[in-house]
Amino acid sequence: MKSALRAKDSLRLGTLRLLLAAIKQREVDERIELDDAAVQAIIDKLIKQRRDSIAQFEAAGRTDLVDAERAELAVLQSYLPEPMSAAEIEAAVTAAIGESAATSVRDIGKVMAILKPRLAGRADMGQVSALIKARLSA
Repeated sequence: MKSALRAKDSLRLGTLRLLLAAIKQREVDERIELDDAAVQAIIDKLIKQRRDSIAQFEAAGRTDLVDAERAELAVLQSYLPEPMSAAEIEAAVTAAIGESAATSVRDIGKVMAILKPRLAGRADMGQVSALIKARLSA
């Protein structure tokens, strides 16, 4: 945050202030000190909000707001761990299906319960869920 202040990078500064406010709000609400996983979950939530906003602004034809949201999205993504490749995600899904002994679409919850802690912040869980559904329905 200090480097953004010194560089007069108002976009980065505003996004970091928003992130820190969300972290502090959760700490105050729950009266706990957040660990890295909880902070990562907050960043994921803010990223999801940005993606939803981008979709709605594009539908409304507001390119100025789309650009601002994309810039904030890029700043937030820089604070997440390196995303997994498609091959790594497929391997993790295959391993989780094997571990849970899932055989039908009804077992998606079991597989997701195994994968969520492993892939949190490193993969889009919506895409992972779709991949699991495709594998189990085939």
